[in-house]
Amino acid sequence: MCVSRCLQCVAVSLVPLAIVCMLSNILLLLPELKIDFLLEGHVTREATWATGLWGSGFLVREHTHTRFLMSCYSSDEQQGVFLSSVCLLAAGFCCLVSATGLSQGPLCFYNTTSGCTWGVPLYPGYLYNRTLWSGVCLKPRGVVQWNVILFGVMVGASGLQTVLCGANVFNSLLGLILGPECHDSKYQKLFF
Repeated sequence: MCVSRCLQCVAVSLVPLAIVCMLSNILLLLPELKIDFLLEGHVTREATWATGLWGSGFLVREHTHTRFLMSCYSSDEQQGVFLSSVCLLAAGFCCLVSATGLSQGPLCFYNTTSGCTWGVPLYPGYLYNRTLWSGVCLKPRGVVQWNVILFGVMVGASGLQTVLCGANVFNSLLGLILGPECHDSKYQKLFF
C-alpha cells in the first residue's frame, strides 16, 4: 500500500518535530528557566499563544497517531484528507506565529528616557544588528538570544511539518483518487 507507506514515512518525521516544537514553546514560556516572568505576564505574546504546544506539538502528534492507526485498520481516505488538512493548518499557523515572534523581538524590561519599563523595544530589523542583542534588554538576562534561538527552531520545525503535512494531503488525495492499494501500479514507480 503506497499511501500507507508514505504515511509511515511522514509519521516517523512528524513526531520528533512535534516534540521539538513542544519543548521550544515550553522553554519560551520560561525565560531564565524561571516561572516568575510567565506569572507576572512578562513573556512574549506569541510564546503565550502556545502554538508549539497545541498546534505543531499535540495536534500534529495526535493526528499522526490517528492517521497511522487508520492506515493499519481502515482505508477511509476522506477522513485522512481531513485529518491531514487540519494538521497542515496547525503546523502552518505555528510557523506563522513563530516567525512573527521572531521578527517582533522579545518582551523585556528596558531603559527609556522616562525610566525603565516592560515592552518590546527592538525594531523589526534587530535580527541583522547583533550589537542590539545585549545592550537593550535588562531583564530577563539573555532574552534576545533565548527568543531568537527558540523561535528560530520552532519556525524551522513547524515549517518542515507544514511541508510534510502538505505532502501528506497530496498523498491522501492521491489515495482517494487511485484507491489505497496501488501495487504493481505505474504510480507507485512514479511517486514512491
